[in-house]
Amino acid sequence: MVQQSVDAVKAGSWEWGIHTGEMRWDRAGLTLLGLPGGYERRIESWLNLIHPEDMPRVMAATEKSLRERSGYEAEYRVRRPDGTTGWVQSRAHLELDANGEPVRMLGKVWDTTESRMARESVGQALRYMSDAFFAVNRDWRITFLNVEAERLVGPAGEVLGRPLWEGPAGTVPELEDRCRRAAADGRPTGFDIRWPTDDRWYHIRLVSVPDGLTAYLTDVTERRTQAARRAEAERVGAEQAARISDLGNALADAVTTQDVVQVVAAHVLPPFGASGLLMLCLEGGRLNVVGSVGYPRTFLSRIDGVPAFAGYRPLNEVLGSRLPRFISSTEEYEQLFPDLTGNPAIARKNAWAVLPLIASGNAIGTCTVSFDEPRRLSADERTLLTALSGMVAQALARARLYDTEHARAQALQRGLLPRALPSPAALTPAVRYLPASSGTDIGGDWYDVIPLSAERVALVIGDVMGHGLAEAATMGRLRTAVHTLANLELPPEEVLAHLNEVVSDLGDDSFATCLYAVYDPVTGYCSLARAGHPPPLIVRPDGSVECLEPTPDPPLGAGEPPFSTVDLRLPDGSLLVMYTDGLVESAARDIDTGIAECTQVLTSEYGRLLTCPPPRPRTSGRWAGGRHGTDHDRLDRLCDLLVGAMLPAKRLTADDTALLIARLHGLASGNTAGWPLPEDPVAAGLARTHVREQLEAWGLEELAVTTELLASELVANVVRHARGPTRLRLIRGNSLICEVSDASATTPRIRRAAETDEGGRGLQLVSALSQRWGTRYTAEGKCIWTEQPIGWTGTPP
Repeated sequence: MVQQSVDAVKAGSWEWGIHTGEMRWDRAGLTLLGLPGGYERRIESWLNLIHPEDMPRVMAATEKSLRERSGYEAEYRVRRPDGTTGWVQSRAHLELDANGEPVRMLGKVWDTTESRMARESVGQALRYMSDAFFAVNRDWRITFLNVEAERLVGPAGEVLGRPLWEGPAGTVPELEDRCRRAAADGRPTGFDIRWPTDDRWYHIRLVSVPDGLTAYLTDVTERRTQAARRAEAERVGAEQAARISDLGNALADAVTTQDVVQVVAAHVLPPFGASGLLMLCLEGGRLNVVGSVGYPRTFLSRIDGVPAFAGYRPLNEVLGSRLPRFISSTEEYEQLFPDLTGNPAIARKNAWAVLPLIASGNAIGTCTVSFDEPRRLSADERTLLTALSGMVAQALARARLYDTEHARAQALQRGLLPRALPSPAALTPAVRYLPASSGTDIGGDWYDVIPLSAERVALVIGDVMGHGLAEAATMGRLRTAVHTLANLELPPEEVLAHLNEVVSDLGDDSFATCLYAVYDPVTGYCSLARAGHPPPLIVRPDGSVECLEPTPDPPLGAGEPPFSTVDLRLPDGSLLVMYTDGLVESAARDIDTGIAECTQVLTSEYGRLLTCPPPRPRTSGRWAGGRHGTDHDRLDRLCDLLVGAMLPAKRLTADDTALLIARLHGLASGNTAGWPLPEDPVAAGLARTHVREQLEAWGLEELAVTTELLASELVANVVRHARGPTRLRLIRGNSLICEVSDASATTPRIRRAAETDEGGRGLQLVSALSQRWGTRYTAEGKCIWTEQPIGWTGTPP
């Protein structure tokens, strides 16, 4: 049974006596070698069967086994006596004597012809396969390479047996390190390399084998090229998507037309290497420049306002066809538009992408992206620019609507605010109003300066909470109400009480803040009342800044009278700084911090220079300098300083801001005179005497007759209809003021006297002789006053 198995695998046994030279084979071995049964049992019989080409290898294996006392193994071809040839594999072990010398070799032999043929077939396949293949031994010497590998590594006759690193492989970066790592790890590995002999990309797979390392190289140049193209296309697509996304986000934040122009300049020009941007909008059949970057003024003046469909073909054709036009050079431009050959030189451009702006199906204008040098845009770049132009058109259309609405809102706002402030002698005013930079709604901030009697002046600043037409209308109503109440000469707390009624009547959702102040230049007192409004800042002549600390009353519409009044005595030359919360309060800054920052600005070196009162010489008459033009310019600069520091130009603001700064001018004591009068008819005569003497002292004799008559009528009216004590006062300011006070609260009224009436015409005469007249209530009663213009010419005496 065992013998049958041995025969089936074509294997036999043999024994070689080393000292005797005798060699015996069993029956299977004889059959395998083709020897007859009566063969000569000598080793020479076996050697004669070995193919001459394989003899050196067999003998070397035999000598090594005997020398090293190791096992024997060899594969070789045998030439049988019958003329056939086959491959056999032989393995044996040595038997040693007591001295350790080999005496006998016992082995097996089996037929390997079929496996050898299979291996040779594999070798042939390896040699001629399309992929490169080479093998190296443990000393990194090349032991095999196929035809494709010879093209990369070198001819087999030259490189076999030589170290791999002496050839082109030695110049491949990191290849040696990777090969040594793969041999040490014993795990297959693969990576891409660029081979130096043909500069193509290969995927090399390294496989560790017992005798060394094998390498398979597959050309992947086309695959990598396609992958690179895909990656580049994906990168370009990602960049385009990112550009579109970035532009879309930026355009979403753009509010005005100029915002859109700046966004396009920042997000479109740099990626394309462009240097110029020209945006034109269709208005009234013409194309008007609404924004540009990188164009000289001479070209813009030539292009601005051209007919939309005639006169300038590069724009007209794009607008008419709604298709973009790409011009890559000045030569191409001049060939297309020979009648416009001078324009490229004037514009200083050499390539153009003229894009139509289409919004909601309507052509609204054109957008031109231009280049300093000739430039031929790729198909992808043209597609991207065309796509971007649609986004720009939508943003521009939206911005144009905003600009229109914002302009209307600002015009309405300007119409509700004072067109020009009066210039009373008691103060020099300067104002600023800044609408919110975000949103189109108008706000409810307002300010005013209202001249009162006796050279007194009312200053008011307020803020209706919210934005919109309703708030603006409320602001207009409050401003009108303040004027009416001021003309009634009501004190600040009563003015706020009446304003509170007006706001309360508007509904529970209506609120407003207000600061109302009255400055009296004769006494130097300033009376202030606040309804929820930020406190004013008072800058004294020495540069110190004081903030009115007491807590204000509730806003108008949220509280109930009475409102409190604060009386302050302010030195001549002091500044009263009034503002709305938009100046000092924002989402990033609370009101206390804002007020502190304002104080820092006012007390800075430049702030002190502007707040310091200018030298103002006094005379015996009205102060010199008229309207104090020099100081007005200084206060204007102070307004700019505060606004610039508190509201930087690039910071978006969500609230309107009103700022009112007033320099207070006290009236010198020599410009007022007063006398008590008796409660009998002689008082009128005394009044005339006092008037005549005082006007002579002031050099105003030309007003004496009229003023005597006015004083006489007012005093007579008091004697006849009121009660004492009576007092006469003259004030010399911008005008001559004559006042008569009494203890009665009865308001005099002009009545129409009949032709037969002996009296009743006194107030008619007062009204006819004075520039204006009126009545105001005082703590003791009332005061009737008149004003007459003083004809100052040049410097007062």
